[in-house]
Amino acid sequence: MALLVFLLLFGQILLCTGADTINSTTPLSGSQKIVSQGSKFTLGFYSPPKPQSKTISSTSDDYYYIGIWYSTVPLLTPVWTATADMLVSAPTAASLEIAKDGNLVLRDQTRNRQIWSTNVSISSNSTMAIIRDSGSLELTDASNPSIVYWQSIDHPTDTWLPGAKLGLNKITGVSNRLVSWKNSADPSPGLFSLELDPNGTTQLFIRWNESVNYWTSGPWNGKYFTLMPEAAKNIYRFQFINNATESYLSYSMEEDSLVSRFIIDVTGQTKQLIWMDSKQQWILVWAQPQPWCDVYALCGAYGSCTNPLNASDTYCNCVKGFSQKVQSDWDLQDYSGGCKRNAPLFCETNSSSAHTQSDKFYVMTDVRLPDNARGAVAKSSQECQVACLNNCSCTAYAYNPAGCVVWHEDLINLQEQYSGEGGGTLLLRLAASELPDQQRTSELPDQQRTKTRISGSVVGGVAAVLIILAIMSFFLFQKCRRDRTLRISENAGAAPTDFRYTDLLDDIRSIDSLLLDLSTLRAATNDFGEGNMLGKGGFGMVHKGVLPDGKQIAVKRLCQSSTQGIGELKSELVLVAKLRHRNLVSLIGVCLEEQEKILVYEFMPNRSLDTILFDSEKCRDLDWERRFKIISGVARGLRYLHEESQLKIVHRDLKASNILLDLDYNPKISDFGLAKIFGGDQSEDVTRRIAGTYGYMSPEYAMHGQYSAKSDAFSFGVLVLEIVTGRRNNGSCNSEQYVYLVNLVWEYWTRGKVIELIDPSLSDHPSHVDQVLKCIQIGLLCVQNRPEDRPTMSSVNVMLSSQSARLPSVSMPAFSDGLSGRSDNNSEAASSNGMTITKLEPR
Repeated sequence: MALLVFLLLFGQILLCTGADTINSTTPLSGSQKIVSQGSKFTLGFYSPPKPQSKTISSTSDDYYYIGIWYSTVPLLTPVWTATADMLVSAPTAASLEIAKDGNLVLRDQTRNRQIWSTNVSISSNSTMAIIRDSGSLELTDASNPSIVYWQSIDHPTDTWLPGAKLGLNKITGVSNRLVSWKNSADPSPGLFSLELDPNGTTQLFIRWNESVNYWTSGPWNGKYFTLMPEAAKNIYRFQFINNATESYLSYSMEEDSLVSRFIIDVTGQTKQLIWMDSKQQWILVWAQPQPWCDVYALCGAYGSCTNPLNASDTYCNCVKGFSQKVQSDWDLQDYSGGCKRNAPLFCETNSSSAHTQSDKFYVMTDVRLPDNARGAVAKSSQECQVACLNNCSCTAYAYNPAGCVVWHEDLINLQEQYSGEGGGTLLLRLAASELPDQQRTSELPDQQRTKTRISGSVVGGVAAVLIILAIMSFFLFQKCRRDRTLRISENAGAAPTDFRYTDLLDDIRSIDSLLLDLSTLRAATNDFGEGNMLGKGGFGMVHKGVLPDGKQIAVKRLCQSSTQGIGELKSELVLVAKLRHRNLVSLIGVCLEEQEKILVYEFMPNRSLDTILFDSEKCRDLDWERRFKIISGVARGLRYLHEESQLKIVHRDLKASNILLDLDYNPKISDFGLAKIFGGDQSEDVTRRIAGTYGYMSPEYAMHGQYSAKSDAFSFGVLVLEIVTGRRNNGSCNSEQYVYLVNLVWEYWTRGKVIELIDPSLSDHPSHVDQVLKCIQIGLLCVQNRPEDRPTMSSVNVMLSSQSARLPSVSMPAFSDGLSGRSDNNSEAASSNGMTITKLEPR
């Protein structure tokens, strides 16, 4: 008896000190744990962390599960849970033990009942459970551990570990699949799953509620899944097996030292994450589907999805007239419960009050129309609306060229700010009390059109009077304009004959104080002598000068024969003269005498960024503090251009040679020759003449001529990667093959080795590694393929300035392989598609 007591006590001591096995004499309970031999994984009772929120009390009772988590990761990260749908009130009230039949079971000691079991047939009653460094809990023969009766790796929950099989047993029909947690604090099975196609095709599906396939990886091509090429460029070695008995995918790690995992998240996305010790957090490498709103029914009934810019932003909201059904679930990222009406419909109240109004319709434009639409017989939008009102179960309708469609069920899969296929205008049925008078659509569309025609007649009469007045004003203005042009021409010494030059003179009518004499500039620059030259390009030359008051200047003199110069001068003159920001170069003056086209700027002692950054010796002057100052300053300047100035401006030619540095290395964005002004509501434009610099152009601009603020964001991303790595985007001049920097950074990022690309001259500043890695991630976010996936410059500024902001996940960037050929560095080139390239020398 004494010996038995000793063995039991000895077994408890072993468990408390991290033994890796459970046997018939050493059950596990309370705070006891077992740890794998290499101390990589731990098995024990855990309680999921509860997020802080207004609706979740931090003092609420804890609940526990038996599971496996990483031993080396300080942030509790379960990879497997035995009792995912059965919680334990307290670890001391439960015991994980070997039963008499040899199975591993979890018992509730207070109720003397079995909660969970491995439930396999075992030929021997002498078994033990052992936790492996692979993260798998194995039930083996006690006398011969190579005989494995059961292993947790064959029964995954939400995490797919290396060596595990994700696939189908063709004999038993059992599918090894991942199932998401219900919410971020509840590991019980949720609505989303990742599994191999049960119909036998070689592709993965993400499914909703075991019924709807809303994402596919594409077929396996022997190396990777066709719609997941990023999986072939990362740190994994995949293996796909398909034979008569089974079909499965497994993987192993390229580097065993890396801690990485695949999960199916509560958001309905499958994700690859890597633990980064320096940040003490999991870093998202990629996620599929990339847009949150592609997840089926993510926001539940009457929930509307909006793809957010930042991972911390809210992407589910209730539509007008609805509120969260269970707020506490939403706080835990479980939106499946959806939203509930704030006020019942008129037809549901059976009210006969004279003061009760009939239901109204709220107009939702640019939305992805919900699923489960039904056709209705209607020849007009008026008849379509009546058809919906006459049926109390009708919740919304839409009328388009295809006819009338109505919805008689809860609305799911709504997405706002949507312009893709399946989008349109939805009229949502609400109680009249939910809509202010100006938002109600009690008048049917046909009635609205009648009123519009009447109003149009009245407006037309007024417009006619205004047009007459405008014509009279125009002739008066033209007379004043001609008089002014002649006055300026006399001062210039020659009468301009080119109408474009005349337009240029008109552009400076409000900035006369900027006019400088040509004789002053000749004296300041030693008659534009070569000894004062700072740089030259296809547009002309830039000279250093000193004004009579001692002020140093940079004089940009456009070639008189340059047709590009006229447009560039006008753009810079109009834009820079009206812009005032500490991170934009300041315009001092302009000279237009004797048909000259000259712009005068403040002088930047440290010249352009590229002259220092890409020089093996000078780059040492750019320590990390200065580089981060440059990155932050350029980001502030772009935010001003895009969002804060009186003009909404897209630069279109942001690059290292167009970033000038003052004496203190403060950056100034320069060269607005290609900049474009957008209207108040304008977000993008298209041009047939694509001008800019290879490597910095966004794919939509380079290929299709589409440009927007997100095009500048792309150029900024390339610039950030150049600043961090100290490498030119067009590769080494001595290389035989063009090297696209974005490709290189992405490859190293996915392999977890991106730190190796940091400029070697920064090696003396290891304390800034976290900030450097953050900048790399921001750079990769800015060069993503789709413009809508790139952050705005406001968001970039928040990311740069905040110490706690959670950065969005990075998806595969745009690889413009079609632009990867080597270019002639000594000439201004034009491609076969008419693209012109601006090649500017350092200033």
